[in-house]
Amino acid sequence: MDNAYASVMPANAYNWIAVWRRNFLAWRKVALASLLGNLADPITNLFGLGFGLGLIVGRVEGTSYIAFLAAGMVAISAMTSATFETLYAAFARMDTKRTWEAILFTQLTLGDIVLGELAWAASKSVLAGTAIGIVAATLGYTSWGSILFAIPTIALTGLVFSSLAMVVISLAPTYDYFVFYHSLLLTPMVFLCGAVFPTSQLPDSFRSVAGVLPLSHSVDLIRPMMLEHSVGNVFLHVSALCLYAVLPFFISTLLFRRRLLR
Repeated sequence: MDNAYASVMPANAYNWIAVWRRNFLAWRKVALASLLGNLADPITNLFGLGFGLGLIVGRVEGTSYIAFLAAGMVAISAMTSATFETLYAAFARMDTKRTWEAILFTQLTLGDIVLGELAWAASKSVLAGTAIGIVAATLGYTSWGSILFAIPTIALTGLVFSSLAMVVISLAPTYDYFVFYHSLLLTPMVFLCGAVFPTSQLPDSFRSVAGVLPLSHSVDLIRPMMLEHSVGNVFLHVSALCLYAVLPFFISTLLFRRRLLR
């Protein structure tokens, strides 16, 4: 392996922790405001759609609509938290603040930095997704034990969407380009992937598209756990999410090499 290629790969299995810790120490100063910001939108949707639309819809797939929606909101919250952390905070550290360039003067490689950023974004997604789950459990729409079982999937969801967002920031010249990612990919996923209504209501062609999107796999794992149903096709869903997490990681590191190490 040549030195140029090695520089974009993690140097070892633990260097990324330094990047994670650096981000945690910076975030700790604004932790409360950050948590409230991450929770405001999904909780508003949960109560607005759950109690409002839920009165009209009634029961969905054998459960109340708000319980059905709560599981979707957990997945959406994990997705949006990881995405926003990567698109805006990680982009600022990479481009505006040039924090990454400073770190590259240490023994850490570009791969270590990217892996640390992914782990940090996944950590924030766990906080955001679990918080929505706690609200749902407090209101009686899921059990406390179900939230614990769902945490690994929430973390994997955060890892997936932070990894995908890494590819976006490796290509985007400025913040202005992030709106296209939100409008063209994230927003359609919310409505196609079964988070707010069953995919069984979609036309066959739309269901086929939804079946390959990462949020669908996340929802299909989290919802049965929260509703205490059996989870089908676990290996398929976990494998798909792992693929969505790993491939963009390698793609983004190579793109960052061209952007930062040329």
